[in-house]
Amino acid sequence: MKVEGYIFNIIGIFAVIVDIIYWIYSKDPTGTAALALTAGMGFLVGTYLLFTGRRVGMRPQDLPDAEIADGAGELGHFTPGSYYPFFIAASATLGVSGFIFGIWLALIGGLMTLFFVTCLVFENFWHPPVPED
Repeated sequence: MKVEGYIFNIIGIFAVIVDIIYWIYSKDPTGTAALALTAGMGFLVGTYLLFTGRRVGMRPQDLPDAEIADGAGELGHFTPGSYYPFFIAASATLGVSGFIFGIWLALIGGLMTLFFVTCLVFENFWHPPVPED
């Protein structure tokens, strides 16, 4: 993960340099803020990958003498498809529409969004995956 971390940190450094040049020549606060946020996100992801890479250690693809079989095995649990993102989007749309049609609709949409986000987060705890034999 060291290479990926360095790449994202280089993106962050590039965004800082471009941000300074952009501010000097344009004096546009919106674009400057967007470039500053881009730099911050690059540094955020880059430092996370560097710290995680230090904690986890070398992966098979990081080793120069690795074989294909070194990467075999279980990689972890990945959640199957879920319908909750659709319901989250629909209820969030209902909540935002409530600011136009009435605050009562915004409250209903907000509560529904909170409910469906909770359902998505705890989906694997309520219905744990069945181990394959």
